[in-house]
Amino acid sequence: MNTKKQIDDIIIRLQKASTPEGIAAFKKFIPGEVTPIGVRMPVINQLAKELNTQLKSDKEDALALAEQLCLTTYPETQILAAKILEKAGKKNPALTLKIVEQFSGSINNWAVCDAFGMQACKGIVKTHFDEITKLSGRLIVSENLWQRRLAIVLMEYYTREKEKHPAIKELLLKVKGDKEYYVKKAVVWIERNFEKGK
Repeated sequence: MNTKKQIDDIIIRLQKASTPEGIAAFKKFIPGEVTPIGVRMPVINQLAKELNTQLKSDKEDALALAEQLCLTTYPETQILAAKILEKAGKKNPALTLKIVEQFSGSINNWAVCDAFGMQACKGIVKTHFDEITKLSGRLIVSENLWQRRLAIVLMEYYTREKEKHPAIKELLLKVKGDKEYYVKKAVVWIERNFEKGK
């Protein structure tokens, strides 16, 4: 597979679907140093569906594509990477976690952060709790606010399992008193999930 050509084709397709309204919406809801292409989420979802169908028989190619998409500068293509990892991750959980950790330092907005936290590891959350928790443990002590938020969001799935709550609460203690808005919001999100489970 010519990954570079495939990425170029993906970007061209997204650019053709770009609208001024899409760019404005992205910048409104996702402030920060982002350079959006300007497409709505249904466009990304449809493209992810098509790519996952095409790559269904070759998960190694899918993981390679996701890894390279992480290196692009557009939030839409990075979110697309998370959606590909969601489907291909079971093939190689170790590589999936490696991709997530390597990319985490480049995240610069909540949309991409939460896409990776909620979707990239979705295919392995039921089988790799220990590994995901260890990854969260490394990220939550980072000076990078998006890595700290990602550490928290990676734990969201497990809030529905009461036996996992002590491990999650131990992680949250490490960001108690955190001054960053997006980290504090993630903590509130998780704590609300605990309340729902009572």
